[in-house]
Amino acid sequence: MTYEAEVQFKFDATYTHDYTRGFGSSIGDDDFLPEEHYKITAPAADLNCKQYFKLFEKFMLCVGMDPKSIRSAAMSLIFNDCVTEDEQRKLCNEYDLTMNEDLEKKYQEWKVRDAEWAKMNAHYEKNFGSEPKIKGDHMPPWGHSDMEALADSANGVA
Repeated sequence: MTYEAEVQFKFDATYTHDYTRGFGSSIGDDDFLPEEHYKITAPAADLNCKQYFKLFEKFMLCVGMDPKSIRSAAMSLIFNDCVTEDEQRKLCNEYDLTMNEDLEKKYQEWKVRDAEWAKMNAHYEKNFGSEPKIKGDHMPPWGHSDMEALADSANGVA
């Protein structure tokens, strides 16, 4: 037994002209299309949830939705009063997001980490001094010929 399924998104828009005020007077823009028809189809037998969302995103873009509005609407499916905080936190962990309620805790963690880093730097400077100089710092810049470099070193120019 075979299973075949197809999902369709269809958009039809027509505009009835008002010729009493002259052609195009009520349209207002040369870029406006008086009639639009979109039909997006996809095989639905094996689509997963993310693929359905991607398909619907394409449909919404096709009918003129702003990508920012689409993303905002998708996030509103998760971060609203109807979804438990546990589910929201699972998704935050999956996508490495921080909820507003957790910002103070993160800030305190960063302060501790910064203090540890400052302590390690102070220990390093106390025990080892400044950064070691790399041998060859006195090398001439690119473009110097070998003879000029030897002459400079003989004259005490580093």
